Amino acid sequence: MATPSKKISTPTPLASKRGTPRDLSSEVPSKRKAAAPPAPPLPSSGHFVEGSIVRIAMENFLTYDICEVCPGPHLNMIIGANGTGKSSIVCAICLGLAGKPAFMGRADKVGFFVKRGCSKGVIEIELFRTSGNLVITREIDVAKNQSFWFINKKSTTQKVVEEQVAALNIQVSNLCQFLPQDKVGEFAKLSKIELLEATEKSVGPPEMHRYHCELKNFREKEKQLEISCKEKTEYLEKMIQRNERYKQDVERFYERKRHLDLIEMLEAKRPWVEYENVRQEYEEVKRARDRAKDEVRKLKEGQIPMTRRIEEIETHRHNLEARIKAKATDIKETSQKCKQKQDVIERKDKHIEELQQALTVKQNEEHDRQRRISNTRKMIEDLQNELKTTENCVNLQPQIDAITNDLRGVQDEKELCEGEIIDKHKEQENLEKEKKSVNDQIVQFDNLMNQKEDKLRQRYRDTYDAVLWLRNNRDKFKQRVYEPIMLTINMKDNKNAKYIENHISSNDLRAFVFESQEDMEVFLREVRDNKKLRVNTVIAPNNSSADRAPSRSLNELKQYGFFSYLRELFDAPAPVMSYLCSQYHIHEVPVGTERTRERIERVIKETRLKQLYTAEEKYVVKTSFYSNKVISSNTSLKVAQFLTVTVDLDRRRHLEEHLKEVNRKLQAVESRLITLHETNKHLEHKDNELRQKKKELLERKTKKRQLEQKISSKLGSLKLMEQDTCNLEEEERKANTRIKEINVQKAKLVTELTNLIKICTSLHIQKVNLILQNTTVISEKNKLESDCVTLSSQLRLTEQHFIELDESRQRLLQKCKELMKRARQVCNLTAEQNVPQEYQTAFQDLPNTLDEIDALLTEERSRASCFTGLNPTVVEEYTKREEEIVQLTEELKIKNVELDKYRENISQVKERWLNPLKELVEKINEKFSSFFSSMQCAGEVDLHTENEEDYDKYGIRIRVKFRSSTQLHELTPHHQSGGERSVSTMLYLMALQELNRCPFRVVDEINQGMDPINERRVFEMVVNTACKENTSQYFFITPKLLQNLPYSEKMTVLFVYNGPHMLEPNRWNLKAFQRRRRRITFTQPSQ
Repeated sequence: MATPSKKISTPTPLASKRGTPRDLSSEVPSKRKAAAPPAPPLPSSGHFVEGSIVRIAMENFLTYDICEVCPGPHLNMIIGANGTGKSSIVCAICLGLAGKPAFMGRADKVGFFVKRGCSKGVIEIELFRTSGNLVITREIDVAKNQSFWFINKKSTTQKVVEEQVAALNIQVSNLCQFLPQDKVGEFAKLSKIELLEATEKSVGPPEMHRYHCELKNFREKEKQLEISCKEKTEYLEKMIQRNERYKQDVERFYERKRHLDLIEMLEAKRPWVEYENVRQEYEEVKRARDRAKDEVRKLKEGQIPMTRRIEEIETHRHNLEARIKAKATDIKETSQKCKQKQDVIERKDKHIEELQQALTVKQNEEHDRQRRISNTRKMIEDLQNELKTTENCVNLQPQIDAITNDLRGVQDEKELCEGEIIDKHKEQENLEKEKKSVNDQIVQFDNLMNQKEDKLRQRYRDTYDAVLWLRNNRDKFKQRVYEPIMLTINMKDNKNAKYIENHISSNDLRAFVFESQEDMEVFLREVRDNKKLRVNTVIAPNNSSADRAPSRSLNELKQYGFFSYLRELFDAPAPVMSYLCSQYHIHEVPVGTERTRERIERVIKETRLKQLYTAEEKYVVKTSFYSNKVISSNTSLKVAQFLTVTVDLDRRRHLEEHLKEVNRKLQAVESRLITLHETNKHLEHKDNELRQKKKELLERKTKKRQLEQKISSKLGSLKLMEQDTCNLEEEERKANTRIKEINVQKAKLVTELTNLIKICTSLHIQKVNLILQNTTVISEKNKLESDCVTLSSQLRLTEQHFIELDESRQRLLQKCKELMKRARQVCNLTAEQNVPQEYQTAFQDLPNTLDEIDALLTEERSRASCFTGLNPTVVEEYTKREEEIVQLTEELKIKNVELDKYRENISQVKERWLNPLKELVEKINEKFSSFFSSMQCAGEVDLHTENEEDYDKYGIRIRVKFRSSTQLHELTPHHQSGGERSVSTMLYLMALQELNRCPFRVVDEINQGMDPINERRVFEMVVNTACKENTSQYFFITPKLLQNLPYSEKMTVLFVYNGPHMLEPNRWNLKAFQRRRRRITFTQPSQ
């Protein structure tokens, strides 16, 4: 450990549980399992700023029985191992200054902070004030979960304590001032608006946050006033516009009344005019009815002679039609006789044609016989010539026998070749089936891998997308990059997957494994920065640990029920296995059975294993650094989710090798088949050649005998053709004689047919004359009937017209009576009264026809309809609206004055708030950028807003970059790593530290996620900044420090120890310890 400065405090002894004094300020520091160092005498007021913590006392609080801590005025570094009670001091500061329990992230009830087994706990904090220190005491009652407050030993309320704390500008809920261990990660989660508010409260002038709140309130009220003024202005404009419309309505109201009066008079005159029109129409209809009656009488008298003449013509027509029918019968009989004669003549013609065709056929047959005789004689002559030239074929048989033997040998070879081809085809078919079977098994293995990838996609979509990107971009990497560990691991038995998933963290299970730092940076830049995917990466060790032997042989552990180490439960690539061995020591962690759990105490005691697994539990064994006691903890195993799919890689590798062997055999079979097919083709060709030669020899051997047979056959055919002769001249004479006899019969038939045609023609002429007479009679009858129909129709129409006129006369008479009654009702007259003179005078100025009256009525009604919606109250409403307009105008003037006043206030407050805020942010940015520059990184702080007038949207934006190849990125909980967020948070707090408005700051274990280089740089900045003059008090809590760190004279280092060998409180004597230390220091040189 680094050498402490002069103000290093020493540990205090263990306090007794019997004596629990009430006045904590007079007690010796004590702790049940740990002790914090006491402070030297209180420094003068010149070192402490207003509100700094002078003393912290605790009783029965978390791990402490009794403890008192006196920090220094500048940087206070609280160091101790994990679990010793460093964060308990932070909790005491928060709760002792009226902070909320939930803010610490440990518990939501204050009673949970009292030491277990105790009914009450006490926290006492002394704050520096120039007018006199402020001592705040908080007693916590566990049973009631209540707190009792005291200020300078006097009872008070929590509200008063909060007011006193706020007056000293202490804000334990502000992450810029108070950053406990469980809230370090939440600083990066602060929004820009929350960060601005926290910064204003922490380092801004007291009035800055108040001005900001006033601006937000003023702006909200300004918006409300703007909306109110806008609504009133719009309403006022609508009222004015409506009154303008109503002004015209008042004038139109009276104009409408004049139109309505005229309409009333027109409606009164109209029934009288209508009555007069109907009466005149009645007179006209009556006269037309009388004329129609006379016309009906005349038409009936002229219809009788025409009917008699039609009956006479009808009788004559019947006689003519009977004669026409008789002539038609005679014509039909004569026509049938003509048809019979024509049929006989046609049959004679057909007989002559048949005789001529038979003669022609015989002539053609004779010519054909002569031609065939000539051809046969020539063919016989050719065959005889060929027979003379044919050689003697006795010596051809030996050649035929030799070719037959050769042909038999070729056929034997061909049968052997074809048999081998069939065997090879069967072998090829069997190999194809075997290849398909192997491929199916490989596909089954691939499907198992797809199941693992589906589980990855469902749970970690970003990691799955990164895997797809990696498979398409492997050429961008210099060395091998391994996919997530959960995909590369292959369990030998999926029942053991639960041990691996419980031992390896989920973050590492989905991590990509790299062999090169450069490849990892390329991957992160492409996937995390460009594609915004959240992925994890690890680097395999340079020196492989995959084959590292366990410290103990498995045979030694089998007696306890262990059956394997974790490493032997699965297969993985060497770099992945090497990483897991170095990081998780899987080669040292054995896996046991239920038998192991039954004797677990003996196993822990005898084997000294740090980690082990039973059938369903995981055991972790630790040895205390101080007491050497063995502490074990066990947890139940979670059910495996990702590694349950097992792929037998050896089996798959064997199948791939077997597939290659099958493919090689298939190629050999196919090559042999090609050779056999070529051989078979050659044998087939040779077989055809031998068969052709044999055929030619056999044809030469039998050719002479065939020629002799053909000549004999042809001579027989020639003899038969010469015997089959025909006398053409005799046949022609017989045919001509028969044709002459038929022509004589045909002439007689033609004469008979001509006589019948003449008779038929005479009958037709007589029939036509009768038809013409009948047509004339029918025409006369039709004309008379037409005239009669016309007359009857005219009579019916005249009768109908008479009936209609009579009905119309009666209807008009009734209508006249109704109209007279209606006209009198309109004028309010009885049956005996006459039309008054005033009506008669008014009627004279009005139109006298219905059309004119209706046109004028329509015109007046249209004009009156333009004035719809008017009523007598329109004038009253118009007046009331005028008064309302005046009142709204006055109210709007008052609202505008108020709005101008708010805008003036906003302008003034904005100037007092925004300018100092910009200066403050600029100072923070200057310090923040300087700190980052000293670390060869870049960072900046700026005031961010989207709209200058939205004061509730102002915020502080932090942007950082830790690599020269990247751009500045906003600090978020997701983009930067945990260490990068810790560095950024620490440097921002350091930038605030130099502005020094809050009395103290607390930062708890913020350096845990930093790498050693950044941790050293940040520590130097903390020391240099927090130890300057006139800076606020600073608490820096950490469980460990690097070696050879720089320290300052103004630092106070507080060590927290724990263990069973601490001194009792009554034996703690600081002066004696100091004298002994000085005595040892003085005696060392003489020795």
